[in-house]
Amino acid sequence: MSGVRDDFLATADSAADLLHDPAVAAAWSGPSALPEFGVAGLAGHLAYQVLAVPQCLSAPVPREPAVPLLEHYARVRWTDAGLDDEINVRIRRGGEETAAQGPAALAASVDAAVRELTAVLASAADRPVRIPLWGPWSLTLDDLLVTRMMELAVHSDDLAVSVGIATPVLLPGAAATVIGLLSRLAVRRHGPTAVLRALSRAERAPATVAAF
Repeated sequence: MSGVRDDFLATADSAADLLHDPAVAAAWSGPSALPEFGVAGLAGHLAYQVLAVPQCLSAPVPREPAVPLLEHYARVRWTDAGLDDEINVRIRRGGEETAAQGPAALAASVDAAVRELTAVLASAADRPVRIPLWGPWSLTLDDLLVTRMMELAVHSDDLAVSVGIATPVLLPGAAATVIGLLSRLAVRRHGPTAVLRALSRAERAPATVAAF
């Protein structure tokens, strides 16, 4: 199994542990750290990053062409969408729908998906896959796992902060992959000089180099 797959599974397993934390169930009906997102909906959105992968692998090989990883982010609509734009409303609604089963059942469903993927990813071909909500393109399986790993890392932090517990620590390989992707996206958005200064010169650092 590739390093990306091992790192994805470890990150997914960490997210499952977070969903099992009693603090998540205790805060389930409350607001999260993200505007307009409740804790339940955020937990559902986090879980979807794992649950979507078996769905992708069980679908036929898509006809839509596979694009490079950064091209994927150039095409998705949510990166530049406002809080109330249709795509973000749909994302929040999808999280709420995924979480409708409740915290215990949601965490158990992620556990089951991690077990399934541990077996499947060991031999799965790096073939094109896609999530139906995308436009007319696909990604290779390993690139898809990179996108899901980044989502898991970012939203695990969001959820942990929302319920007042420590953010799960990424394994070194996963951290390198996620931070590498976010850095490339930040350079695309802000330019290399801004990112260079943010990382090396506090006195000249821009106000933000957020990737999204």
